[in-house]
Amino acid sequence: MTADKIRNFAIIAHIDHGKSTLADRFLEITKTVSKEKLVNQFLDQLSLERERGITIKMQPVRMSYFLNENGVETEYDLNLIDTPGHADFSYEVSRALAAVEGVILLIDGTQGIQAQTIAHLRVAQNLGLKIIVAINKIDLVTIELEALVSDIKNLVGLDSDEDIYLISAKLGTGVAELLEAVIKKIPPPRVQADPKADNAQALIFDSHFDSYKGIIAHVRVFGGDFEVNKNYILKSKNFIFKSIEVGYFKPELKPLERIDVGEIGYLATGIKSHGLVKIGDTIVQSKETSALPGYKEPQPVVFASIFPSVDITYDSFQNNLNKLRLTDPAIELTPISSTLFGRGYLLGCLGLLHLEIFEERLRREFGTELILTLPSVTYLVKLNSGQTIEVRNPQEMPGPETIIEIKEPWAKVLLVAPLAYLEKVLNLIKIKDGLIRKNESAGSFVLVEAELNVDELISGFYDELKSVSAGYASLEWQFLEYRFADLAKVDILIAEEKEASLSRIIKKSRAEITGRKILKELKKLLPQEQFPIKLQTAIGGKIIARETIPALKANVTGALYGGDRTRKVKLWQKQKKGKKKLVQLGRGQVKVSSNILIKIMKVR
Repeated sequence: MTADKIRNFAIIAHIDHGKSTLADRFLEITKTVSKEKLVNQFLDQLSLERERGITIKMQPVRMSYFLNENGVETEYDLNLIDTPGHADFSYEVSRALAAVEGVILLIDGTQGIQAQTIAHLRVAQNLGLKIIVAINKIDLVTIELEALVSDIKNLVGLDSDEDIYLISAKLGTGVAELLEAVIKKIPPPRVQADPKADNAQALIFDSHFDSYKGIIAHVRVFGGDFEVNKNYILKSKNFIFKSIEVGYFKPELKPLERIDVGEIGYLATGIKSHGLVKIGDTIVQSKETSALPGYKEPQPVVFASIFPSVDITYDSFQNNLNKLRLTDPAIELTPISSTLFGRGYLLGCLGLLHLEIFEERLRREFGTELILTLPSVTYLVKLNSGQTIEVRNPQEMPGPETIIEIKEPWAKVLLVAPLAYLEKVLNLIKIKDGLIRKNESAGSFVLVEAELNVDELISGFYDELKSVSAGYASLEWQFLEYRFADLAKVDILIAEEKEASLSRIIKKSRAEITGRKILKELKKLLPQEQFPIKLQTAIGGKIIARETIPALKANVTGALYGGDRTRKVKLWQKQKKGKKKLVQLGRGQVKVSSNILIKIMKVR
């Protein structure tokens, strides 16, 4: 297929705006997948994606479409990339957009414009991509359509309604016209003027792992071509490998002898070591060929310590972690050791959703149960010695007498909300000690730019934002810088033993209040035992709060009927002595599940 008959495009949207459903209709119209095999969210291959109704892993697919042009049917190859909508995966989305010439900006007509929509739109505009807007769910529209169209025109910079399409991805209404607009309005691939085989150049926008073929790089070819059994170079690592298979996505892998300039396809690298194939890297054939712009290492911002449960060996745990890491190169793993849990890893993720997805995939795909500590962020701690250390876990925090200063991470946040909720959104930012930098109206909604502590951001802020805005507000964020902070380490003791997974670093002004809230929440969540469970909060070794979960009660006198009361008293005294023994035996025997940890994490 010549380059002028190729169209490379992506669908960008907020979570649950219908990207995967629209992709289903495209597959149906182009007959890429037969109706018998086409299931809902076909491109979402993970069971977790189908259950949550979100796209986690990008999925490319090549579709063939015949367009009637002046009575003649012309065949086009349409390369679609279905992208995630969540902020945690923004870097991957930016690399996918760098691989295409145009995007469909999909907006849910029942929800309107959202923060991720605007964030991804800005990336597309900065890359100079052609933007085609589609308003989805017109069969269910509850928002004033004329106002929404006006907002979109102002946001995208459109003079007319020509690039705005009204569709129902579920029913198929307007989808064929949208697909033809992709061919007519999105330009052919950008190619070099004189492509040569020794000038091969391709962008890695995603990857996955195969047990036999190693890491399979998803690529867009910008120069030359790529063939089977040839040596190529990963530019950022200067690593040479031999391609063992090349081809394209249908959406299953379809091997070819080569993939040409302008095409989207894959290279099976044979590499089975993590850390070599990175999203955003460039594959070249000649060392003299330059790398494509925009590559950077994804920076984890949320950290949690993970350890194998008693039912799995450390070697098996380590092996499963490394296998999953090959399918998710943005994960960062650092070996650690705990006196309480033994050997484990410090897990670095791009956000809280990324952490939850990784944990759930580890359980489902590898049957690996684990112990998870409370997620936290990285702090920069300057010591009396003049040394500055990174603290990613509360257990690593030095004693207060050795610390000169602590810096915490801050983020730049973009919030989008209907005008009616502006005051409540601004109040929430102030309550969280955030800084409001700018807010401006854009039709019926408002854009708010603010700066927030990352720890506040990942600890329930999004849920509270949804609450104060009746579910309509959304946010997008990125790391900004480290700033000075007055922090304290809060420890939680359960049954008189410190529960390391619940320790956290928070502002001194809120430490006691938060510690008391955690105890009250634990009292609700932890199951009762045969003995009373003592819950305590400590700051700097000093106990500042206490709660008690009462023991399960057994009616030891239930079988007695009538007679002298002293018989019952003896049984009660015997029971009381037994409970005291149970209290001693129960020290350190109460464990906190991962589900409870996630809930406690949101207590502020």
